[in-house]
Amino acid sequence: MYQYNDFDTAFLAQRNKQFRAQVERRIAGNLTEDEFKPLRLMNGLYLQLHAYMLRVAIPYGTLNSAQMDTLALLAEKWDKGYGHFTTRQNIQYNWPKLSDVPDMLDALAKVGMHAIQTSGNTIRNVTADHFAGAAADELEDPRPVAELIRQWSTDHPEFQFMGRKFKIAVGAAQKDRAVLKAHDLAVRIVQNDAGEIGYEILVGGGLGRTPMIGKVINEFVAREDLLAYIEAVVSVWNQIGRRDNKYKARIKITVHEHGLDDIRARVAERFAQIRPTFTGADQKLFADIKAHFAAPDFRKAPTVEFETAYNANPLFRSWVDTNLSGHRAEGYAIVTVSIKKHGETPGDATAEQMRTLAELARKYGHDELRISHEQNVILPHVHKSDLTAVYTALREAELHTANIGLVSDIIACPGMDYCALATARSIPVAQQIATRFDELKLEHDIGHLQIKISGCINACGHHHVGHIGILGLDRAGVENYQITLGGDATETAAIGERAGPGFAYDEIVPAIERLVNGYLELREGPQETFLESYRRLGLAPFKAYLYPEAQANAA
Repeated sequence: MYQYNDFDTAFLAQRNKQFRAQVERRIAGNLTEDEFKPLRLMNGLYLQLHAYMLRVAIPYGTLNSAQMDTLALLAEKWDKGYGHFTTRQNIQYNWPKLSDVPDMLDALAKVGMHAIQTSGNTIRNVTADHFAGAAADELEDPRPVAELIRQWSTDHPEFQFMGRKFKIAVGAAQKDRAVLKAHDLAVRIVQNDAGEIGYEILVGGGLGRTPMIGKVINEFVAREDLLAYIEAVVSVWNQIGRRDNKYKARIKITVHEHGLDDIRARVAERFAQIRPTFTGADQKLFADIKAHFAAPDFRKAPTVEFETAYNANPLFRSWVDTNLSGHRAEGYAIVTVSIKKHGETPGDATAEQMRTLAELARKYGHDELRISHEQNVILPHVHKSDLTAVYTALREAELHTANIGLVSDIIACPGMDYCALATARSIPVAQQIATRFDELKLEHDIGHLQIKISGCINACGHHHVGHIGILGLDRAGVENYQITLGGDATETAAIGERAGPGFAYDEIVPAIERLVNGYLELREGPQETFLESYRRLGLAPFKAYLYPEAQANAA
């Protein structure tokens, strides 16, 4: 993974020193909250319902053990003992005191971390496939590209105060695990007919009030042209994107209003203007960056102990079958650690759990961890001979829940428990759904099913692309939950279809239970997933299970 050099270290030290002075001025009353707001947002500090919230960047979801230990330190020393992993591969601390934030940032800087551009109308934390560098189906590790974009975009003078935020994701695998088509701009590493590696560029994706699927603006951009082309895209949008309405200021609206062909032509013109200014320094930098992402020294060892435990221990077997994925190196597995114990807050990890994960990475995982947009933690490189030891340690830390990809592996935003923008609760709904299906003991029979919950129209919980999406709204002061069906966050991305009228808070869990039980009756055998059934049958039969009274009245 990338290691900060002297320039990076000095840059962070100067930024943190500057912000410490700004915090001191705010506490002393020399800055009003309105004056302080743009300064704190540039450093990842929000003002939420009850307290400040610090959002720390985890670029492309990659951490080492020292960094995870530091995240635990922040939770324990300056917060309430836990942190919240987000759908942007970040971590949030919901209870810091303003006076402590500079010390938190200094602690992060010691291990090469920061909170820069995790907020504000700028280019946000660059995300990537959480199996990067380990997946068997990737063309190459996408993280060097993500790091190149991160360095180019950090404090870019043209893109610090744009009309709205801008989100970029990078992937290189056959399967999209980075929700590429829901980003303002996505980079997909591809190979052309001549065998050359380049980049397919998508633009105009996004969720929120107006969900849209990203479109291909360029099928193949050469390696040496990537940054110039991305800069051309962002520059064009920054110039012609709407500023009269913040809800229409995202690039998806610009693409929709102008048309993809018009945007493509404008980008081509701008690209021709700025390309000569990219004189190759970015390619030298890219070569240096790639050296930081060399594959670990994978080892060979017998796997008899693993095979014996797999056959003898049904709990271990269930965890292996559910939480492990294939690795590109023989004898290795990718371990996804669920941060979704039934009844707990999705994405919340205690300081003790973070330290457990750090120790497992040091001892068994080549000192690497990943954070997924699904709010889980990945040990990307674990040899099968170590899996029984890893599982035992996870059990002791209550991190052994075998539910990855199942109905209780729910994505949920913080909702009205924390967020000043939320209009309904998300966390309690997620907890109740997970608990109910654990009681029913149906999860493994149901199979792959993604439920995603947002507490407001901003869609931080990605509800639009959930197989079952739940959107919490305020209806005359009462929480009301809309359900969408058929969403998809993968390479076959789709926006879910609204099922009908919303449900009250005390009705939403029974409605989901009826819906899932209906799916079990409708599917053509246990191998047909919920999404496959929905695509085969359409909305109508599922709607009948959601609204049985309406069905009875119609009859």
